[in-house]
Amino acid sequence: MIIYGIAGERTVKTVYLSYPLPAEVIREHTQPQVAAIGQFDGVHLGHASVISSAVNLAKGKHIPSAVMTFHPHPKDVMKKGDYEGSLTPLQEKQELLAGLGVDIVYVVEFNDSFSHVSPQEFVEGVLFPLGIEAAVVGFDFRFGHKGEGNAEMLRLLGDGRLDVEVIPPFELEGGKVSSTEIRKALQRGDLERAGRLLGRSYRLRGTVVGGEKRGRTIGFPTANLKLDDKFVIPVKGVYAVRAFLNGRIFPGVMNVGVKPTFHENETVPSFEVHLFDFDREIYGEHVSVELVHFIRNERKFPSVPELIAQIQADADRARELLKSGR
Repeated sequence: MIIYGIAGERTVKTVYLSYPLPAEVIREHTQPQVAAIGQFDGVHLGHASVISSAVNLAKGKHIPSAVMTFHPHPKDVMKKGDYEGSLTPLQEKQELLAGLGVDIVYVVEFNDSFSHVSPQEFVEGVLFPLGIEAAVVGFDFRFGHKGEGNAEMLRLLGDGRLDVEVIPPFELEGGKVSSTEIRKALQRGDLERAGRLLGRSYRLRGTVVGGEKRGRTIGFPTANLKLDDKFVIPVKGVYAVRAFLNGRIFPGVMNVGVKPTFHENETVPSFEVHLFDFDREIYGEHVSVELVHFIRNERKFPSVPELIAQIQADADRARELLKSGR
């Protein structure tokens, strides 16, 4: 399947692939090209350095640039490691990749069968048939069954038909930028550090659905979001946010959590956004929420009046933070 998208004034082609590549896919998409290969969850500053290198190399060769990524996340399929969601689920990842100037985004279906493909099979069954002349990868790139392949093996398997460029770690604040570090920052409420590593504020996206409507009864109506995908969830608490709705930006305050003042044994977090000076019904509408500042951890209050007073204080604090641009 092929989908065309617009990034600025450019048209970006997204191609969904499954292994083994069908003959018609090979006929349609084989051409000289440079590909950045990786999972690229977060599309953070380190990933951007890999992808930008591929784009620049392709420009120098006067051939298209591509990004090859994998979906679902391999850790989710293999049920290994500490995978709890994506920093950038597929749709957002595609949008960010398009914004980095690539011409083609290849989304390779990652399933149990593909997890058993050897490094040699990947090179000979995916990269060569697509006509990829050069692969650009990060310093810690691994591929193939059980991660047996690395950049050096990729170069050897390329056998002179595939140039390989390895991009060193992107260093910031005394350490390498990584998806793991961003996840850790989000899970301790350090949005500022997460944003510096990402190169932008972290976002959650979802559709407004019906909730308990308790917010209306206490003077703070909220939009309850059903998230689009399995996002990395930041620490439970209250955030100053900017919501993007129908091409407009609205400041607000968001609670991520289980509302312990009202629920004793709830474990599944909800995502409730109160938009300032906003009184429209937006059920069914899609909202992207940029988490700008962490205000406080979620906690249980002895009484509803105390909760209301704290919500007002949180809203005032959020207004102040967002207005000051801090």
